[in-house]
Amino acid sequence: QFGRTEVIDNTLNPDFVRKFVLDYYFEEKQNLRFDVAVFGVQDFLGQAFVALGEVIGAQRGRLERPLTGVPGKRCGTILLLAEELSNCRDIITMQLCANKLDKKDFFGKSDPFLVFYRSNEDGTFTICHKTEVVKNTLNPVWQPFTIPVRALCNGDYDRTVKIDVYDWDRDGSHDFIGEFATSYRELSRAQSQFTVYEVLNPRKKCKKKKYVNSGTVTLLSFSVESEFTFVDYIRGGTQLNFTVAIDFTASNGLPSQPTSLHYVSPYQLSAYALALKAVGEVIQDYDSDKLFPAYGFGAKVPPDGKISHQFPLNNNAENPSCCGIEGVLESYLQSLRTVQLYGPTNFAPVINQVAGTAAQVTDGSQYHVLLIITDGVISDMLQTKEAIVTASALPMSIIIVGVGPAEFEAMEELDGDEVRLSSRGRFAERDIVQFVPFRDYVDDSGNQVLSMARLAKDVLAEIPEQLLSYMKTRDIKPRRADPE
Repeated sequence: QFGRTEVIDNTLNPDFVRKFVLDYYFEEKQNLRFDVAVFGVQDFLGQAFVALGEVIGAQRGRLERPLTGVPGKRCGTILLLAEELSNCRDIITMQLCANKLDKKDFFGKSDPFLVFYRSNEDGTFTICHKTEVVKNTLNPVWQPFTIPVRALCNGDYDRTVKIDVYDWDRDGSHDFIGEFATSYRELSRAQSQFTVYEVLNPRKKCKKKKYVNSGTVTLLSFSVESEFTFVDYIRGGTQLNFTVAIDFTASNGLPSQPTSLHYVSPYQLSAYALALKAVGEVIQDYDSDKLFPAYGFGAKVPPDGKISHQFPLNNNAENPSCCGIEGVLESYLQSLRTVQLYGPTNFAPVINQVAGTAAQVTDGSQYHVLLIITDGVISDMLQTKEAIVTASALPMSIIIVGVGPAEFEAMEELDGDEVRLSSRGRFAERDIVQFVPFRDYVDDSGNQVLSMARLAKDVLAEIPEQLLSYMKTRDIKPRRADPE
């Protein structure tokens, strides 16, 4: 039990006043259960199950659900309303530099960048920001950046913020330099004074008796201002439109073979299905019609056996939308039985398809999220980079999940967290790509639910900031919710 309302006497239509506060994370599926009972005798009147995201994503911020749980009886309905706490509107702008970091590269110096982690109530940490990479220096000065207070500490000023310092490597195997911890409250003191943190590497500290540190990081500036939040836009009517693209190239292996990444086992979901459910089940709470366009690429499709890089999974070119994530899964499994896995691995067609749709409505009322699930190296890298640079000016984000054992060096280049993507002399207007290898999120105990939760946390963590960056660059303000 998390909270309890006050008792309302002698009524069948109670309007509760007492509120309770929940931490809200877009990247998590936060399921809630509401029980209604008669005070004193504790007679059970009914219950409702709902995801927090459904309440936030509901029209006018009001969600009505029937109460259930008493066999053969109509239990009435429950009406839920959500509002955002004021301190979650604050946006932080800060700048940091470092001094005398450890040298990690054999030739040249280190290429340092910072990774910020928000601490969660269960003791885990979630990535909430990465700085750019500063090349070939042990004394980097990073550019100022902004981050919502909610993303950094969810409004809890004393919650731990962990910061790792890495040396960037092209192949993605970044070298750990060291770490330090702080909090919003401690960071905020930099408004009047510089704050210096020692960067410590626990392994080196254990091995070397004379070890002091692996350098220092200095907070040069820190300021706070209130801005519009992701929730403001969702409550104002902005719709998240979710599109799926699945890799059907031959490198995945024959779906009928247990070694295939597409193999359908009666005992567990494939990596493709797990990634789809992990991301889709969170996003679908924010999509009112629950209709998701879903495509495959890299296969020969019936009836003529031509290679397609953008075929509808439901075999309906006029309307490629599937009903809910379960509908997407059903169409995906059906396609595995009807198409021939082939190749090559081309991303640009489906990116351009979604970008074309996103370009039709740019007033902030629609925002598109494309999920690409793939197992291999991109064949049309130049065209894909061009497509992403063009799409970065549109209301859309791209999530790429790599499944299987392949090396995904090219994907790291597309993920603009560290080095801004460019094509033919043009730089991406915003960072809109988030790439993760699925193998990093597989739970050692085989718990698929935990694997899905971990994956969803990291791949969705950047979506709110990416949406806000689009709105801010276009000076689009959230619409006021319709009056009741």
